[in-house]
Amino acid sequence: MSSEHYTPAVNPLPPVVVALVLFIMGVELAFTLGTRGLVGGPTAVGWRLDALQNYSFSPDIFDWMVQNGRWPFEHVIRFVTYPFVSGTFTQAIFVCVFVLAMGKMVAEVFGGFQMLVIFVVSGVGGALAYALLLNVSYPLVGGFPPVYGLIGAFTWLLWRKLSLVGENQSRAFSLIAVLMSIQLLFGLLFGGTSDWVADLGGFATGFGLSFFLAPGGWARIVQRMRRD
Repeated sequence: MSSEHYTPAVNPLPPVVVALVLFIMGVELAFTLGTRGLVGGPTAVGWRLDALQNYSFSPDIFDWMVQNGRWPFEHVIRFVTYPFVSGTFTQAIFVCVFVLAMGKMVAEVFGGFQMLVIFVVSGVGGALAYALLLNVSYPLVGGFPPVYGLIGAFTWLLWRKLSLVGENQSRAFSLIAVLMSIQLLFGLLFGGTSDWVADLGGFATGFGLSFFLAPGGWARIVQRMRRD
């Protein structure tokens, strides 16, 4: 027996979320299988290393571009490509889990294209924070900064919802507070890197973009400017 009002048990994922996850995992599977000699022949063993050298975000290269006023495309593109080059298979898995969870919620409210803009631009914001706020040479890789941008957009949704019901809006930041606390704790216990600065930069970028990309966001900003 069929019903015209059938509702699936699980809401389908937005296509842009599926595409992002497939692309990230596709790249990672190529690296993993190549390292084990299952695809690509002998040269595939170095695929990950080659990608890290050519597509990771390098603070040293960024400093060179700023100092010389030269912005070669092959280096500028690193702002966009580094999230798709994971350092390990585990990192790629965690990134995809967050994209599936946060990306779905953000895309359903903001729209697929807006969600993709938040992901990409938050990656750029995270890289800039990493380069400008730290004095490090270690390259930035992996999709956590743009993932934190999605968390920033999700936080904006909570923040906005709490404001509409007259509740304490600071509660919206509990998720990012917990995640940052865990990162700092692991850094203290196991000598982690300073990637959390890039993650926080991605979060701030995603939160800020939400004012413009949320449904009716730009109209609210224009209305407020006219009122002032």
